[in-house]
Amino acid sequence: MSRGGPAPRTPRAGFVALIGRPNAGKSTLLNRLVGEKLAIVSPRPQTTRNRITGIRNLPSTQIVFVDTPGLGPVAGKLGEFMARTAERALEDVDLVCAVVDATERTDPDSRLVETLRVNAAPVFCLLNKVDAVAAKARLLPLIDRWRAVHPFREILPISARDGSNCDRLLDLIVATLPEHPAYFPLDATSDQPETFYVAEVVREKIFHLTHEEVPYAVAVRVESLTERTRPERLDIRATIFVERDSQKGILIGRGGAMLKRIGTDARRELEAFFGIQVFLGLTVQVRRAWRKDERALREFGFRLTS
Repeated sequence: MSRGGPAPRTPRAGFVALIGRPNAGKSTLLNRLVGEKLAIVSPRPQTTRNRITGIRNLPSTQIVFVDTPGLGPVAGKLGEFMARTAERALEDVDLVCAVVDATERTDPDSRLVETLRVNAAPVFCLLNKVDAVAAKARLLPLIDRWRAVHPFREILPISARDGSNCDRLLDLIVATLPEHPAYFPLDATSDQPETFYVAEVVREKIFHLTHEEVPYAVAVRVESLTERTRPERLDIRATIFVERDSQKGILIGRGGAMLKRIGTDARRELEAFFGIQVFLGLTVQVRRAWRKDERALREFGFRLTS
């Protein structure tokens, strides 16, 4: 005998790729939509190198977001890897969100448009950073320009920074995803291991504290992550790799001051994330031309694909 009330909703789940040019705000949007900081954020372009997955669990729906490196100039093995990662992210996803910087007064990016054309999934065009557009009327011709280059399912102005229209975006995503059981446990926020997050936090602090070519020449490898019980804490040891002795000197700083600052800033964020005391030991080594070395890229955890 059936009781009154609405029938339970059929579960939905799917993969949503975030793609766009460098500095379009994809990583900020990922953090906003997941509700937790998973991707590092920097005003410098091409901060994201690897495919980063963030999971948002809603009533009866699991959204698996995939943040990708920006579609920028390709240089060296690392650049080739980043380009392949961005393009491969579109394979087997249920929805693509093309993230566009609404403050740029330029025509739609030809490489992004071409990438979308070979994609079979529906596409949303997200005009990001509208909080920085004083004259909202300027958005109308921008919408028209993007509407003319691709049959987008939706074109939506948003702000990843202040959250404008992000709830509406989530509603549209839920309505688009297929009926499917959850792919991951319902308490999961990412499929990345803790060591990946630790390395990204250290790299983010380097992006914030150093300049010119140094952040781009850095790779971070976590050597160990051990949980202690007396006292309760995480002991983390990581190696920062650079390509030249001069870069090593900059990262260490006079009397070790820069390395200490990087470690202190990273440790504070890691303690907030893990909820316990963290010991973070950092060392710096030179690995010459590692960005051109496929073996080194694999060693440093980049997910190379053929």
